[in-house]
Amino acid sequence: MFNKKTKKRIGIDARFYGPLGKGLGRYVQEVVDNIVSMTVTSSEFEYVIFLSPDNFKDFKSSHPNVRKIEVPWRWYSWREQLFFPLILKKEKLDLVHFPHFNVPILTPVPFVVTIHDLILTRFSSRRASMLPAAFYWFKQAAYRLVIRTAIRRARAIITVSEFTRRDIIKKFKANPKKLFVTYEGVADLDKKEIIGEIEEKQVLQRYRISEPFLLYVGNAYPHKNLEVLLTVFNNLLSRHHHLKLVMVGKDDYFYHRVKEKASALSLWQSEGGDNNKVIFPGYVPDADLAVLYRRALFYVFPSLYEGFGLPPLEAMSHSCPVVSSNQASLPEVIGDAALYFDPYNQADMLSKLEFLFENEDYRQQLIARGLKRVNVFSWQKCARQTLEIYRKILVE
Repeated sequence: MFNKKTKKRIGIDARFYGPLGKGLGRYVQEVVDNIVSMTVTSSEFEYVIFLSPDNFKDFKSSHPNVRKIEVPWRWYSWREQLFFPLILKKEKLDLVHFPHFNVPILTPVPFVVTIHDLILTRFSSRRASMLPAAFYWFKQAAYRLVIRTAIRRARAIITVSEFTRRDIIKKFKANPKKLFVTYEGVADLDKKEIIGEIEEKQVLQRYRISEPFLLYVGNAYPHKNLEVLLTVFNNLLSRHHHLKLVMVGKDDYFYHRVKEKASALSLWQSEGGDNNKVIFPGYVPDADLAVLYRRALFYVFPSLYEGFGLPPLEAMSHSCPVVSSNQASLPEVIGDAALYFDPYNQADMLSKLEFLFENEDYRQQLIARGLKRVNVFSWQKCARQTLEIYRKILVE
């Protein structure tokens, strides 16, 4: 049990915690885990961690100043909007941190919100949804209302890049004084388990991957620009027919659409086996993913819009060269550690892929730059900066 109101109480909405929440889940897990680990050496605050039924058992802490509560309401639901504020009020919190824009409009306590990007406002297309038209546009209107209200009412807004910070100020006329940038960190996928050449090749065989191959890791939402990547890769094959492209991501509606494009280009068939030029291994565990990064010729990131762009940094941390889109936050985050192309220009993309394929020396330069660049980003640093924002609000 918590002590009676002697310490400030902070709630963190961690319903996205863990792999279930994809990239956002990684952010939530790392921030929560690092803040809780700091609590071991400093009992400055009490924390209430709100989790979903799906990840409640995944979060563990025995610290007396940390308590977890199961919240049964799904994110983006009307129940979340209606009932979550009641729980927040009952817990007598001094501050709550929402690590995503889905803040209940009736939230009764001061709050911090993390806004990772404005993709929903920049790429509001029905291609990005499986919903019927009428329901899609209703939900879009609801999203915009929730985002606008969260930005207006938040005591502080955390963004993961200066690009996103400027985007929010421009789009929503937000007060610049309450926006703070805390860069994300780079996940240590599984560096502790060092395996040899034979074991690494066994991992490739498990997914029917032959070398040399290019690698993409991430979801298949329309702004990721994967259908254009397939077209460009198909052109690259005309001169380098032995190449493969491995596209890692959980199999869903959006990846199904990418597979349809690959099939139309004769790059992939469901029964194609070793003859497929594009390989879709689906979800890959971190230990195996680390092997794919290490064995790939280079990593390709053709995205049209990113609030941060974590996968290229993860690739760099495993000595994988990166060729990337030059849009949005990517030059800010990746710096000089990638070869850039214009994702709206297929000829430029093809030229850069071919250049990197043919230049081993330049790939080695990018590896060295990448290993240096990832040292800039730390989840511990991100958590410390987040904690400083909590303190700033609580002493105002």
